[in-house]
Amino acid sequence: MEEKEPQITHNPMLQRYYAAWESRLGYRLVMGGTRHFGYHPLGTIWPLPLGAALRRMEDHLYQLLELPTGSKVLDAGCGNGHVALQLARQGLRVQGIDIVANHIRWARQEIKAQKMENMVSARVADYHHLDWVPDMSFDGVCNMKTFVHAREPEQVLSEFFRILKPGGSIAMHEYWHLNDEELPPGTPKDLSESIKRVDRQSAMPTDRRLRRGVLQQMLKDQGLVEVVEKDLSRNIAPTLLLFYVLGYIPYLIICFFGLQAWFINTEAGVQGYRGLQRHLWDTVP
Repeated sequence: MEEKEPQITHNPMLQRYYAAWESRLGYRLVMGGTRHFGYHPLGTIWPLPLGAALRRMEDHLYQLLELPTGSKVLDAGCGNGHVALQLARQGLRVQGIDIVANHIRWARQEIKAQKMENMVSARVADYHHLDWVPDMSFDGVCNMKTFVHAREPEQVLSEFFRILKPGGSIAMHEYWHLNDEELPPGTPKDLSESIKRVDRQSAMPTDRRLRRGVLQQMLKDQGLVEVVEKDLSRNIAPTLLLFYVLGYIPYLIICFFGLQAWFINTEAGVQGYRGLQRHLWDTVP
């Protein structure tokens, strides 16, 4: 039987964000192509080597899944495949999906270069539309900072739950922030404007909906029995400090010329660290 072609939701803002030269160059030079924060032990100040911290965050995701060797996992929003490959090194069989064609092209190159074709595969697909995936076909589903891009988060979670085998697990690393009406008195206006601009320019509509406990309730509403939420903001703080140090001077120049929308990752790095210090947002698994 011919495999059904996945349906892809038209999302020009998301495609534009990842195609922008700042995203492509910044992620490559600073993060080695990875698109998530590092995990640093509590008390860490110095963020380097960053690569080791990035792998620790991926290992943390693996630990949350609590799946035995050989389990089949969907990595929803796999980027260039770093997370999927790290999960595969732990013995999981991983199917990565992403709606950005270049991400899948790079992921396949990484998979081939590391000779992991028997453990990891990657294809262009949309986590809103998993109708090409049979019911109850995965032992686990995971995503690393990609659920915030969802246009219809309940639909995405419904699809995750549908393809999950009984007793399976879902592991998600995401973040949330306070919105305008929730910001404490004295919050600088430029910080509140940055929060809105980053959400808009980075195509993260779900980020504006998430609060502490909201994702947890969304998962319970889909039928998951045991849902645990944990704040990792202190563990990622050294990574954000690195972004702040690297981006501070360039960001002053960017603001002087009013070019924040064109350098949204620089703004997110600098203002994200400031917001974290004021407890305006958290990152949660």
